[in-house]
Amino acid sequence: MRIISALLASFLPLAGIALADGSADDVARMRAADIVILGEVHDNPDHHAGQARLIEAISPVAVVFEMLSPEQAAEVNADGRDDLDALGHRIGWAEAGWPDFLLYHPVFAALGQTPVVGAALPRDRVRAAFEDGAAAVFGPDAPRFGLDQPLAKSQQDARNALQFAAHCAAMPMALMAGMVEAQRLRDAQFSAAALQALATHGAPVVVIVGNGHARKDWGMPAMIARAAPTTAVHVVGFTERPAPADDPRFDTTIVTAPATRPDPCAAFTD
Repeated sequence: MRIISALLASFLPLAGIALADGSADDVARMRAADIVILGEVHDNPDHHAGQARLIEAISPVAVVFEMLSPEQAAEVNADGRDDLDALGHRIGWAEAGWPDFLLYHPVFAALGQTPVVGAALPRDRVRAAFEDGAAAVFGPDAPRFGLDQPLAKSQQDARNALQFAAHCAAMPMALMAGMVEAQRLRDAQFSAAALQALATHGAPVVVIVGNGHARKDWGMPAMIARAAPTTAVHVVGFTERPAPADDPRFDTTIVTAPATRPDPCAAFTD
């Protein structure tokens, strides 16, 4: 695994980012990849500032967003992008439930006029995966991304536990398998969108997603490797202290200070 290097530091003069000794070719590897996945913690401003710097360094030909639907992406592509506040309002960013669009300003500013691709699924399809399974919702291409195969028990148990913790242990554990199916559906959708962007626009393509989708062991990279084995993928994980500086889930790990946020589980305990 590669840790962000001193060379990359010249591209990332960001407060709160921990840099460690590592290979001097991190940025070159990103530039040489077909797809670069930039993971994030959604509400951390340092992560979006870092993603923006990497977009400037990589110069992608297209950027895929977890947060945007295809319809929203079409509006972004038709917009001059001169007034980002107006753009966020026009595409209904807040209504979609994501953190403040202001946090993502650096990313959209770094894009210039680079085409964007929306990979978000309608909520009813995600809910359907919870009940019917990812393969049934995804359709005929489900085997391409392994959705027709059950997860190994060890992975299923680990993912159930992660979902249980992510939902503040406030939902029955029996429901977590459905949550995992919804996650698998979204991983496959994001992977398909990235591969289609690569086929349409060429390389490199950047993908903006949460770290759970970016992880190499069972997220997008694993699905892309199954669907398109010759595609070169480089994964960057923006994580928060006290996370390890060399996280095996990513090719490059960038550790920042944690964002200031209220206790996400407070609503279940008040």
